[in-house]
Amino acid sequence: MSKAKLLRFGLPKGSLEKPTIEKMAKAGFNIRVSSRSLVPYVDDPEIEIRLIRAQEISRYVELGYLDCGITGLDWIMENGSKVHEVTELLFSRATRRPARWVLCVPEESPIKSVKGLKGKRIATEVVNLTRRYLRKNGVKASVEFSWGATEVKARELVDAIVEVTETGSSLVANKLRIIDELLVSTPRLISNRQTWKNDWKRGKIETIAMLLRGALDAETRVGMKFNIEEKNLSKVLKKLPALRNPTVSGLSGDGWVAVETVIEEVVAREIIPALKTAGAEGIIEYPLNKVVH
Repeated sequence: MSKAKLLRFGLPKGSLEKPTIEKMAKAGFNIRVSSRSLVPYVDDPEIEIRLIRAQEISRYVELGYLDCGITGLDWIMENGSKVHEVTELLFSRATRRPARWVLCVPEESPIKSVKGLKGKRIATEVVNLTRRYLRKNGVKASVEFSWGATEVKARELVDAIVEVTETGSSLVANKLRIIDELLVSTPRLISNRQTWKNDWKRGKIETIAMLLRGALDAETRVGMKFNIEEKNLSKVLKKLPALRNPTVSGLSGDGWVAVETVIEEVVAREIIPALKTAGAEGIIEYPLNKVVH
């Protein structure tokens, strides 16, 4: 296939690999990773996938080795990459919460704020982010790169760490105290700036973005349909504002209508009993694969 009709797409290898591939599958792109090949299979001949560590993707997109990729805002900022941000994607390793880079010290540390780190040592993966943060706060401290297991270094090797967390459970388990937040980060779909000027590639990337957003939006929503007497319809819609824009269609039996809508999943458990009380019958709740606005 001509390179003009081939999109080189970088996906994050490591902790984000599985959730990213799952989201791509929901978007309609089935990807298989094999130990026998360095190039994962994708059921779209116009896409070529590369699995690369999230920390590196923005650099390779900026340099043009990749046309586009999915990586965290944190690594885009850490690398200072000049790329085009296509869309934000709200998912993470274990939850839908964004990742937070936080400044931590041991619980027993006398340090209460960043000002207390003057002349101290800090370990982190995001060295550039941390140095910029210290400069912003007018604090001179030593920042060293950590290859991992950063939490265990806080007591014996360094005075503080800057670490990423979703739930904070690992920090609590290691008896660490957060004293500040440096950055809230979510995954982003990014494009090489020259790639974005190519009409075909831009159109392909925009389609992927639309399908991914639709898949993510569907994760918190469900479809619902039910039948109700037409005389009770206005009462139902008035009581249940979540159903203010449903599809209403007539049934073969006189005086009855079918109602279909999309609602937040957490609301469904409250709506169903209320629908039943209002006289609804044949209530069906079903999962959604995509919700495209």
